[in-house]
Amino acid sequence: MSLKIRMYLLLAVLFGIIYAIITVLGTAMGINNFYFYLGISLLLMFVQYMIGPKIVEWSMRVKYVSAEEAPDLHQMIAELAQKAGIPKPKVGISETALPNAFAFGNSLKSGRVCVTRGIMGLLNKEELKAVLGHEISHLKNRDVLTITILSVIPMILYRIAWHTLWYGGDRRREGGANTALIGIVAFVFYFITNLLILYASRIREYFADKGSMELGNKSSALASALYKLVYGSARTDKESLRSVEGLKAFFVNDPSRAMSEIRELSQIDLDKSGTIDMNELRAFREKSIKLSFGDKLMEILSTHPNMLKRIKHLSTYTL
Repeated sequence: MSLKIRMYLLLAVLFGIIYAIITVLGTAMGINNFYFYLGISLLLMFVQYMIGPKIVEWSMRVKYVSAEEAPDLHQMIAELAQKAGIPKPKVGISETALPNAFAFGNSLKSGRVCVTRGIMGLLNKEELKAVLGHEISHLKNRDVLTITILSVIPMILYRIAWHTLWYGGDRRREGGANTALIGIVAFVFYFITNLLILYASRIREYFADKGSMELGNKSSALASALYKLVYGSARTDKESLRSVEGLKAFFVNDPSRAMSEIRELSQIDLDKSGTIDMNELRAFREKSIKLSFGDKLMEILSTHPNMLKRIKHLSTYTL
């Protein structure tokens, strides 16, 4: 309920901001010009929404597999989709060594759940099912669409700032200080709304974790899977990490933060087995965590929650 309240408040704040901007800047800049930029931004968002799945497929080298080619994977996804009450998504495998999984699609009917080649040899069946439950929950929650729609707000603000501060010199000179002020205000609100979008992205990860538990997976299985994914990402070569930088918001964890997260997660694995069992998760639930200023700053600028906070949240689902 706390997560839902935060998401609803965030949506209200974001749409409040864009309403205020339409009212104030629309008058200051001229109603026709403002709605022209609004229309261009909405058009770009629509194009991004329509071709986004193809971009993900191409970038991640996804190959869709049949039930005969990957029977266990199909069975797990079919069972989870049935429990979630959504159509079974297409099943794909990405030919990359980076261990991870991701879900995408424009609607429930066009949903896709994909795993990388690297994750299949890293996780056991229980851990993999917990990760797939997380991805199925993303589709069920329709949060990919929500983030896409919300992302138009900073896009609009950026275009206003770019036009008033760095483009159209004659008009900027004619408008004087008022035009410059509009551009500065738009840029400031672009930065603020972009941070809010990142915050919304982090909240959706908590929702998807919770959704995996609701589909019958153990919190320790997902925690252990995240732990292994961090280590797997840390061992991945830099070129592979660089090639997926623009798509990490789709992943279960942020692979670019793996090296720093290894140090944090070592305190949970008490027996140094390379996994997190239910007893270790219960023990971690009783501990308090303290993040450095640098860790807090990194989280603010990240699409995923701090891993210690995330596993701490998972520990609340233990009995």
